[in-house]
Amino acid sequence: MLIDTRLTDEPHASSRVFRVYRPVAAHYHATCDEYLSVLSGRAKFFLGEAPPFEVGPGQLIFFKQGTIHGIPEILEEPFVVLAVDTPRRDPSDIHFVNPADGTPDTFIQSKRLY
Repeated sequence: MLIDTRLTDEPHASSRVFRVYRPVAAHYHATCDEYLSVLSGRAKFFLGEAPPFEVGPGQLIFFKQGTIHGIPEILEEPFVVLAVDTPRRDPSDIHFVNPADGTPDTFIQSKRLY
């Protein structure tokens, strides 16, 4: 679903660049707030109960830990995002609303930049 490259991995914050290849099911992170800056592409994004909204390059999306979010539709590829998590998000901190939608292992393919 995602290709994720970790740029920093410090106790107080982690940062990643990821590319989304298909819609992302409703999920949340229990341990961190998240800042997402769209680098390229366009997609529909949702936060909590609000209806999906379109995001594109240069837009910043912020949400607090526990906020359910997802990407129901990719409108223009490549959809690439810079993410900053505060404090650091452990790669296993992905909780799907519907557990049948995936696990941290099936959700993301991670690699370290260095």
